[in-house]
Amino acid sequence: MELPFAESWKIKMVEPIRKSTREEREKWLKEADYNVFMLKSDYVYIDCLTDSGTGAMSDRQWAAMMTGDESYAGARSFYELKDTIKKITGFDYVLPTHQGRAAENVLFSHLVKEGDYVPGNSHFDTTKGHIESRKAFAVDCTVDEAKNTQLEVPFKGNVDLKKLEAELERHCDKIPFIIITITNNTAGGQPVSMENLRGVRELADKYGKRVFFDSARFAENAYFIKTREPGYEHKTIKEICREMFSYADGMTMSSKKDGLVNMGGFIATKWEDIYEGAKFFLIPFEGFLTYGGMNGRDMAALAVGLDENTEFDMLQTRIKQVEYLAKKLDEYGIPYQRPVGGHAIFIDADKVLNQVPKEEFPGVRLGIELYLEAGVRGCEIGYLLADRDPVTRENRFDGNDFLRLCICRRTYTDNHMNVIAAALKNVYDRRHEIKHGVKIKWEAELMRHFTVKLEVLD
Repeated sequence: MELPFAESWKIKMVEPIRKSTREEREKWLKEADYNVFMLKSDYVYIDCLTDSGTGAMSDRQWAAMMTGDESYAGARSFYELKDTIKKITGFDYVLPTHQGRAAENVLFSHLVKEGDYVPGNSHFDTTKGHIESRKAFAVDCTVDEAKNTQLEVPFKGNVDLKKLEAELERHCDKIPFIIITITNNTAGGQPVSMENLRGVRELADKYGKRVFFDSARFAENAYFIKTREPGYEHKTIKEICREMFSYADGMTMSSKKDGLVNMGGFIATKWEDIYEGAKFFLIPFEGFLTYGGMNGRDMAALAVGLDENTEFDMLQTRIKQVEYLAKKLDEYGIPYQRPVGGHAIFIDADKVLNQVPKEEFPGVRLGIELYLEAGVRGCEIGYLLADRDPVTRENRFDGNDFLRLCICRRTYTDNHMNVIAAALKNVYDRRHEIKHGVKIKWEAELMRHFTVKLEVLD
């Protein structure tokens, strides 16, 4: 008899969570102006808002924190982290930051100028925000297959090389670099193939451009290359990572995802000129070169986390749980971005709430209904998050409209997945009763989804 799959870890500590009544949730959501970001965490039963900084650290990580060196300059913990990053990526130059968006802010302050064009595969919200706030343009060159959520394609996160080359020809002198998000979060946590990374590198060399990876979930991307791309099934995750990064000139990293820590980030590159230009902004924005916004203990924990999460067993355990939830949704007929990605389920809100007009943000309404149903908090990755066009100020409705349900690393059990699935089924079963979404009462000019105030239309 074949043994069933089990987690590659055991539980050592637990944290209590509280159930609530629907009446309580209605009150709390109204007080939050129907923006789930504004809910207190104590009001949430199962939190799928993000997998960023929400995972559980290992015993090795907690032990490493006790030996962290808190020296202002030259901390031992920095050099341990730098050595680990070098082993995984091959990059010689490392600048620590307090999180991923800080890494983007520092790097883009050096590289992005007004009027520039930055092509890539579905820039995430902070990436696009840092580009557009500098009056530059984020150009999406993702493959068209990503828009068809029911199409089973192994690498929907890929860059469309024809679109990219057209952009390189059109705006070559205004393109400071190409950025590839691995995995492609906005497209549904979809991976990028090694073949596609090589293709982007060849185009970059042809046009004399540098390539950066938004690497928040690079280890998950390596897992999918190992399990989906021919020729890599016998390679280790670390070997695959080294090849992936060999096609890049540098990276930004939110360590709160595949670094398995609660806070942290970094920039890494193989080019001294990029390091020298970025460090000019690191010191005033973040801190000195050997801590840059991170404690020594957090750098120590990150070094261990990067090592742990570039092992197959850890990644398999994490991604199998996401697949478990996907199978439950298949049983209930609930549409999501297929095939399932590494860190989340992306529910196709347009298909679930097909009576809600795009202008009323169906993904947001679906998130509201799920929270009211069971206290499960998700995050809209769609029309609201897309922000307005910086030139026309019109809402952008040309992408997918998802309700993203992130699964925190080493945090919830399969029983929690069962609750999420049952709650979604209850909402799905009454989807025809939901004919309206939300309207915006107030919004920020940039990255509005974090602080927007909404009103439910009924």
